[in-house]
Amino acid sequence: MTTRGFHAANREVLRLSGPDTRDFLQGVVTNDVHGLDRGPVYAALLTPQGKYLFDFFLIADGDAVLLDVESSRAQALAQRLSLYRLRAKVEIGKAELSVVIGLGRMPEAAVPDPRDPELGWRLYTPDPEAALSAMELLDPARWNALRIERGVPETGIELVPDDTYILEAGFERLHGVDFRKGCYVGQEVTARMKHKAELRKGLAPVRVEGEAPPPGTEILADGRTAGTLYSVAGGIGLAHLRFDRAKGTMTAGSARVTRAEPEG
Repeated sequence: MTTRGFHAANREVLRLSGPDTRDFLQGVVTNDVHGLDRGPVYAALLTPQGKYLFDFFLIADGDAVLLDVESSRAQALAQRLSLYRLRAKVEIGKAELSVVIGLGRMPEAAVPDPRDPELGWRLYTPDPEAALSAMELLDPARWNALRIERGVPETGIELVPDDTYILEAGFERLHGVDFRKGCYVGQEVTARMKHKAELRKGLAPVRVEGEAPPPGTEILADGRTAGTLYSVAGGIGLAHLRFDRAKGTMTAGSARVTRAEPEG
């Protein structure tokens, strides 16, 4: 099996260290930090009202924890964590590491993507060029198309700070939330949504025929708003839909939109 990868220059890695690190994170993020001993953990930090603020990967680094986050959100995340830290013995800083994302044979030091095994692996390295020299290059657009096919939202596109609810964005399917771990910021609202009979809105794959409009374009069904279209690649898109209206052939700009289901 071939190893293929690319340097994810839009990612930044923070490092949290100190004796209270895991207990501190356990009290603020959506997933069970104790799972780090078994592998990487995908999680989010929410507002007290239960809305999305940040999503990130947590990776054990000895007694410390690495946080792999979208680079434009890294400083704000560090500031928010510092706000919640209070007297906890936790140091928050930037790790001098880059992120390489890949498919195929996983390098020895890499970790699997915890959201979906089809999304491959992630490698944290101080020298991404040296790491990539030992593998074939992967077109980032190909990986992004795979992300869309698998129904995985992206920071700043499908995941909108102060707006998105993580259950509507598929976090339960993507192993990004734990309902047994106890309290965290925004837990009460998330738990209430979990125990509703059914979500009325949420992220779903769609087929797009014609020229794809810009992300954020309104989807119409019979002249009524049925949702919003976000990422599109190869005729497959991700849309936030009102399920009661998202039926039959819809439109987004000049494109025709129909619901689809992810494979697997």
